[in-house]
Amino acid sequence: MTEPDRSFTPGSVLAAVPRWLRPQASLVLGNPVGDFLLRSASELFRVQIFDRAMTLAAQAFTSIFPILIMLGAFLGHRARDEMHEVLDVPQSSVKLIDDALSGSRSGAFGVVGALIVIISATGLARALTRSYRAIWPEAGRRAGAKATGWQILTVLMLVVFLILVRLLGWVAGMLPVPNVSGMVVTFVSDFGLAVLLPRVLLGPGLSRARLLATGLVFGVAMIGVRAVGSVYLPRALQASADRYGTIGLAFTFIGWFYVISFCLLLCAVIGYVLTSASSAAPASSEQS
Repeated sequence: MTEPDRSFTPGSVLAAVPRWLRPQASLVLGNPVGDFLLRSASELFRVQIFDRAMTLAAQAFTSIFPILIMLGAFLGHRARDEMHEVLDVPQSSVKLIDDALSGSRSGAFGVVGALIVIISATGLARALTRSYRAIWPEAGRRAGAKATGWQILTVLMLVVFLILVRLLGWVAGMLPVPNVSGMVVTFVSDFGLAVLLPRVLLGPGLSRARLLATGLVFGVAMIGVRAVGSVYLPRALQASADRYGTIGLAFTFIGWFYVISFCLLLCAVIGYVLTSASSAAPASSEQS
């Protein structure tokens, strides 16, 4: 199977633009900013970012939460209190989660049950792999037991990331200028996540420049997303819990996972466009 042509030319970009917009698009192709926006838009349409982000959001909800519930069942009420902090759930909604977890006991999860939960959670890793393969030309790891091991590691890494970010935020709150320290800490953690995810899933053959560009854009974008989420998410959870109960919390979390998934894929596309444009520039200058 041959790799599709991913070279950026005015003709290929205009071909992805609706016919009625092509005259306006052709006017901005000579502008570097307009050229970048058109190239990014072309890639976003090609990878079907809205559908893929929704798939990732649903997979994240059905992959991460069962592992958190399993941890709560194994570690008891103290771990559940920590889970409330990780999920940033309002106090009035805590009882709903406690009711949902009250029937979970460590006896419900044996070794086999825990393995089933973890292996089932690899659906998120597979969806991420498909998304990265659609965005980037790298083929990634071959399917098999080794790839499954990396997928399990990816899901566990995401769960640890959720807990670690909250812990680092608590530590940053004790440092001088806590607001600035918190932004630096979350930027570094988000940058690391955006770099590690494709590196673990697709293997070592990725472009380092592409990974760094993607991580940098994602880290900067998440500063704003986290600021909005710190205000929006608790209120949305409270309103959903008051109206719909526990199922309302699920809808709100899926919606928030969609926002994060969209940002993750968008930044991967931007990283690809930036590095492709920078690598194409020297080639074009040499030909001239």
